[in-house]
Amino acid sequence: MNESALRLDGIRAEASGKRILDGLDLAIGAGQVRALIGLNGAGKTTVLRVALGMIRPASGTVHVLGHDLSHADRSVWHRVGHMVESAFCYPELTPRQNIENSARLHEAALAPARHEALRLAEILGLMPWFDTPARRLSLGSRQKVGLIAAMVHTPDLLLLDEPTNGLDPLAVLGFRTEIDAIARRGGSVLVTSHHFDELARISHTVDVLHTGRIIAEIDPRSADLERTFFTIILTHDQTEGASA
Repeated sequence: MNESALRLDGIRAEASGKRILDGLDLAIGAGQVRALIGLNGAGKTTVLRVALGMIRPASGTVHVLGHDLSHADRSVWHRVGHMVESAFCYPELTPRQNIENSARLHEAALAPARHEALRLAEILGLMPWFDTPARRLSLGSRQKVGLIAAMVHTPDLLLLDEPTNGLDPLAVLGFRTEIDAIARRGGSVLVTSHHFDELARISHTVDVLHTGRIIAEIDPRSADLERTFFTIILTHDQTEGASA
């Protein structure tokens, strides 16, 4: 079996004295797109932050691209892209400058990164505003900057939190194409979203996060992903309530 691009084992994490994750296990293989869904406050963003080392779990282990998170050096993080909670977008800089700075932070070769930035900007419809100060951009355009900044260095592992928020329909189509291309070249993606229809189009597996752990996996090709999700949540809560 191939080494997981991302593996979380027995993760427990708290915030403000409240347990958010409670023994969570999650693994993503090469070439796989996994979606993480849950009710508001379920801990989806916390999972991403733990995976990126932004939050230290109370217990459990995290492996990123085959390396224990506690020993992962810069070379590992150069192969990771992410957009969590807010887009990488300094308001005083243009999209071009923001994206190049992201490439530099990942120590990517600038010539191919600049070419990739232009390609992605064309696909997502950002080119007309590529040299406009970011403070003048719409929310959707800033989202595009963040997505390109996360992908410009061609990462092997990509973690995205609500990536299509604010995107126009053509940008959403372009985003789907890119996620598919990343998976086809062997990259791995973990994405959270409230847009069930979108997840059904881009993911190979949908994981249901509830009560601090993954309680089910859903085939995104299910006839009604949203209905399946709520049925799983309701059944779980009724079962837990009956056994309490």
